[in-house]
Amino acid sequence: MRFSTLQGWLDWQASLHPSEIELGLERVAEVWRRLNANQCNSVVITIAGTNGKGSSAALLESILLAAGNTVGCYTSPHLLRYNERIRVNGQDATDRAICDSFDRVDQARGGVSLTYFEFGTLAALDIFSSGSLDVLILEVGLGGRLDAVNILDPDVALITSIDIDHTEWLGGTREEIALEKAGILRAGMPAVFGGVNPPDALLERASGLGVDLCLAGREFRYNRSPEQWSWMGRDTSHSGLPNPETGGEFIYRNGSAVLMALELLQGRLPLTSDAIKQGLHQLHIPGRFQRLPGPVEVILDVAHNAEASRELAVNLDEMGCSGRTLALFSALADKAISELVLPLVGLVDKWYTGEVRAERAASLDQLEQALIAAGVGLSSIEGHADLSGAITKAMADVGTHDRLIVFGSFYTVAETMQHPDIVSLAK
Repeated sequence: MRFSTLQGWLDWQASLHPSEIELGLERVAEVWRRLNANQCNSVVITIAGTNGKGSSAALLESILLAAGNTVGCYTSPHLLRYNERIRVNGQDATDRAICDSFDRVDQARGGVSLTYFEFGTLAALDIFSSGSLDVLILEVGLGGRLDAVNILDPDVALITSIDIDHTEWLGGTREEIALEKAGILRAGMPAVFGGVNPPDALLERASGLGVDLCLAGREFRYNRSPEQWSWMGRDTSHSGLPNPETGGEFIYRNGSAVLMALELLQGRLPLTSDAIKQGLHQLHIPGRFQRLPGPVEVILDVAHNAEASRELAVNLDEMGCSGRTLALFSALADKAISELVLPLVGLVDKWYTGEVRAERAASLDQLEQALIAAGVGLSSIEGHADLSGAITKAMADVGTHDRLIVFGSFYTVAETMQHPDIVSLAK
């Protein structure tokens, strides 16, 4: 074996390929053929979308496990540990299992160069294939058409939402991006779109492939009350569903699309209302409008693009706050940072910024300039050399009636979750 530790493998993979991202299926598909010539007999659900992929995967996993299925779930990125990306029956893969799989991928690839993400995708599929699992849930990393998970044909394709993000790879318009995400559709196989205003490119692609595309508000819908929610699909309905612990409208919208995808699979994966309720009771999604217990209100959200921050703003406005709203914010330099913060400008009283520990981190000056460009007054911005210092100061300033929101990137939330002041708060 080339490396004996998981970190050794990951460090090597990060420098193995000339570029961090290289969209395309030829290399990864060739290695998969060498690695596993056996046909995948699991039901495959592939999830693409600008936002909501991770929460949709978690919803699917929780409900399918509650129904008694064996489930493999592959998501990215992770928050605290790489192992979070590869889950079997609700448990993170062990270091040993991932290292063994990395070794098999390494042996199979020969001279084929793989990116960090492609290596991880192949390792996940390798681990899943050895388990004879009932269902595989595969989250697209970027786009859809040329993403590594697209080497497997889905039995149902779920597209959560379509908005502007990753324009350097997917195109600058919503229609261009829709066409990339529609790449996970397969001829004659059903699909679900959970967002609003489906782009024409998606509708045309689905029609051309003969895809039964189920749309929110047409084939399925939900009704929400403070105590519970209900769902109506094409052939089935479920009432008295428990409200998940993760707040925000997005969880119901994504949950509604997930239930439609599961209805389409009812012939192969029978599902009862009791299993759905149990799955919702057990659902836990870190970093998605996650409210930490404690004497002050702290909300963690991985919102890192304009669509996600608009959703965050709606949720915060719906909650209300008798005191101030403070924001702990940092982002990556390749994001449209002003557009990311704009929906929250009218809600936030003070901004605490600092650079995250990431290669692509936006500098303190970039963060400040982006906030000013979005209309934030300089007196409302408090910059720190690093995010750790910003966390310490924000936690010192937040009062009993205030709330602190943490957003901007996965790195921002992950670093905050590990900060001593937050760890002690959550105990």
